[in-house]
Parts: sequence; C-alpha cells; structure tokens
Amino acid sequence: MLMKTCFAVLLGLAAVAGAHGQSPADPTASIPLMLVVGGPPGTPGDLVARTLSAPLAAELGQPVVVENRPGGAGTVALAYLVRARPDGNTLGTFALQSAAAPTLMRTLPYDPARDLAAVRQLTTVSNLLVVHADSPMHSVADVLATARAGTLAYASGGNGTPAHLAAELFALEGRVRMQHVPFNGPVAGLTALAGGHVQLMFATASAAATLVTSGKVRALATTAPARLAAHPDVPTLAESGLSGATVRDWHGLVAPAGTPRARVEQVAAALGRVMAQEGVRQRLTGVGMEPVATSGPDEFRQWTESEIERWRAVIQKGGISMQ
Repeated sequence: MLMKTCFAVLLGLAAVAGAHGQSPADPTASIPLMLVVGGPPGTPGDLVARTLSAPLAAELGQPVVVENRPGGAGTVALAYLVRARPDGNTLGTFALQSAAAPTLMRTLPYDPARDLAAVRQLTTVSNLLVVHADSPMHSVADVLATARAGTLAYASGGNGTPAHLAAELFALEGRVRMQHVPFNGPVAGLTALAGGHVQLMFATASAAATLVTSGKVRALATTAPARLAAHPDVPTLAESGLSGATVRDWHGLVAPAGTPRARVEQVAAALGRVMAQEGVRQRLTGVGMEPVATSGPDEFRQWTESEIERWRAVIQKGGISMQ
C-alpha cells in the first residue's frame, strides 16, 4: 500500500511539472542568457544591454548577464559570440561599427552573413557635434572654416566607432581634413575634449548629455535627420548645408548562426514586449536613445545588410581606415 501511495504522489508531481512545461530536474531555467557587448561599460551598447537585462530576464524566466568584451570596433565580442554554443543563451550587440568593420578591417574572425543570425533591432541614437565650452567655434560654418585654415583635431571612442565614422563623413561632405585622435571609449574622448586636449567630437547624444547639460561642452549640431527632443535648439547638419552627413548609430542583438529559429523568435518577441514597457522606454529616451518599436529577425537582417553596403561605399570613397 505504501509503495502504491508513493507511486501515485510521483505521478502527481510529474503531471504538475508537465503542466508548467518544465520538470523539477530541468536545469535550463537556471542557465543565464549572456549579452556580450562590444564596448566598455558606459558606452551606448552597454547602456542598452543593462537597461534591458532585468526586464528581459523576467520575460524569459532566466537570468540575464551582461559581459563586456571591448576591442576591434566590436569585432572582439562578435568573434567570441560566433564560437558560443548556438542554443540561444549567448547573444551579442551588433551596431553601426559592426556594419562598418567588414570594410574597415582587412580580415575579420567571422563572416557576418554566414556566422551571425539577426534577432532584433533595439535602438537608434544620434550624434552631437560638440566643442569645448570656451571654443571660438559656434557653428558648423566655424568648424569648416577652422579646418580649412589649419589642423583640427577630433576625438572618438576608438577606430571604427560611430564618432570616428560620423566625423569622417562630416569631413568628406564638408571637403575638409581633420586629425583623428582615438581614445579608449567615448567617455575618455569626451574627457579629453572637456580638458581642451582636442577641439571637437561627434559624441553620441547619450554619452555627451551630462557634459552638455553642465556646460562643459557646447553642442553645435546633430547628425540626426531632425532636431532632437532633448536638444531642440541644436540644429541638424542638414540645416547647416551638410545633408549628406546625416547619420545615426543603432543597436540590435545577434546570435550565433545555427541558433534554432524558434528560440530566435522567442527572444525577439520577448524583447518586443520589453521595449514596449513605459519604464524601459523612459530610461532609454532619458539618455538620448530612441527605442525601435517594431523589429524582428528578418527586418533586422535586412537592415544590417543595407548598412554594411552603405558604409562600404562611404569608407571606400573617403579612404577611411582603422589607422
């Protein structure tokens, strides 16, 4: 009788576990989802990943961990990602610099088309052309005139970063030359600008926000197609006569090739619900980012392919390199 009772209890427990889609011994719920970021802490991609990590964990029912692997215009992180098990528990950030890397670098440790699976686009973020608060330059016209008169040094967060690309596109459209001074991340570049060691920077709005608000740097223009809500008095480059220099950074997530489509779609759908949360949207817009409301694996793949082609043309025309 005791054996029959125990057996009945075990059957009951199995039925309950089956109703929840997971057995008590199933270890998958404790396996963390790792978000690999191709930049140091405080960079836009890192801010996006950390903003989404807690609500995404709640949506998926598993821990989400952010790991920074900076270097090589994001290629260090993506090289790590493509070697990960394609089970949907390791994802990586893919951004504007990732789209430029295939042209900027002679060789890549991966093939974006072959080795990566698109998941979803997350945000866009525009750059601000900023100068030191005491700079004699007060407009885009002043910057162009200064560049034509002599050497103008600009900072970036590193070779191949959005700040580097935006500045080179600006120089190409303005038909001027400027000296690139790369730093280890946008914060270091902005610190150098605030200290007067360089003359300007095309910093992302999110990275420059604090310094602009505090008056340590002055914003002269934005690379966005329209004026930013957070900086309504700052004109666009198009308003200054450089419509071809309009550009936005962007961020999304990719997985290793071979990740099951069902898992990719599950994560993409969960991210969509997270991006719709008002608290998440407020946190992102508060640092100058614009959440992408609608996206998915196919849409993001098409977007990345178009961006790779766009920046290939720009980089080749301008003779831009990682040097």
